[in-house]
Amino acid sequence: MKKAAQYLCATLITLVAGCAQEPRIGSLADGWNEFSPGGATSCSDGSPYRFYVRPGDTDKLMVYLQGGGACWFRQNCDPAIKPTYTINLDGRHPEQADGVFNFTRADNPLRNHTVVYAPYCSGDVHLGARDTNYPPVDGATGPLTVRHRGFANVQAVLDWTFANIKRPERIVVAGSSAGSIPSPYYATLVAQHYNDAYVVQLGDGSGGYRREVSNNFPYESWNTLAGLKRTPAFAHLDDDSFSYEALYVGAAAATPRVRFAAYDAAEDDVQKQFLALTGAQGISLLELIRLNQADIRAGTPGFRSFIAGGDSHTILGRDYFYTFKVGDRAFRDWFADLVNGAPVEDVACSQCEEAETTGATTAPRR
Repeated sequence: MKKAAQYLCATLITLVAGCAQEPRIGSLADGWNEFSPGGATSCSDGSPYRFYVRPGDTDKLMVYLQGGGACWFRQNCDPAIKPTYTINLDGRHPEQADGVFNFTRADNPLRNHTVVYAPYCSGDVHLGARDTNYPPVDGATGPLTVRHRGFANVQAVLDWTFANIKRPERIVVAGSSAGSIPSPYYATLVAQHYNDAYVVQLGDGSGGYRREVSNNFPYESWNTLAGLKRTPAFAHLDDDSFSYEALYVGAAAATPRVRFAAYDAAEDDVQKQFLALTGAQGISLLELIRLNQADIRAGTPGFRSFIAGGDSHTILGRDYFYTFKVGDRAFRDWFADLVNGAPVEDVACSQCEEAETTGATTAPRR
């Protein structure tokens, strides 16, 4: 009878846990688990937003913000003209990524981490807070509304994370391309919630966006400041002071214990294309990266960066995460030291036209 009662209690506990609206991390299946939060979340075209969680060690967490372009005027927002952003999540899944998402590799520094993966489909670098109506132009006369709801999407991801992952000791908050830009801001929110954890932030592939060289600003179309101003450290920002580097400086002021960092390729072709869309022409991307980093370092003394050669765009989800280097310093090792709390120094290419590689071959996905 005693064993039967114990079995009954265990069964009831399991059933109750299974009926909970959002499962605890221990009940997640191996591999990627998909969640559809609903509510105010949305992709740009009104299709449902979803995010993914891959369970690992409960004391190690990565929150990742996916990239996928951006749009802020009719010609580059309209799917029928020349869209420069990911419109919805059709056909997109974290299983497609390589780099730190290749969990079969023993040399993956995040192999054992629990990973919360925030896909991107709002066209607003995960910071939008407005459904924007874009007026007609030549070749497009009908109405176009883009749901720039990146802020609500990521907030839903963080709400789940905070409710279900209780006491991680080591945390990485990172983003690539469009996900790189807001990563310092979201690292602050994560660090403020998990106030005893060691937190590392890495922005991957956005270091050259400098406001002074542009003549049009996408943040107004997205109503970016509406979300940011809810956090006291960013409440002072306005249309004139908001910038890529201001996100780092504000985040460091709010949470100085976070280790802030960035990766860029000196000749990143995608950054050059988006800079051209903002009106920047004939300016060295490497020089813009250096100017931004100088401003960041002035307010973020512990900031560290790795600047590789070549024109590739982003590294965390790429197979060359394991092979790119500068001199005798491999990026994989630099990133692993950052994650594990070891000292790292700034690394920058000297001959920046081509990427240096270790010569090792990349392992296939299994």
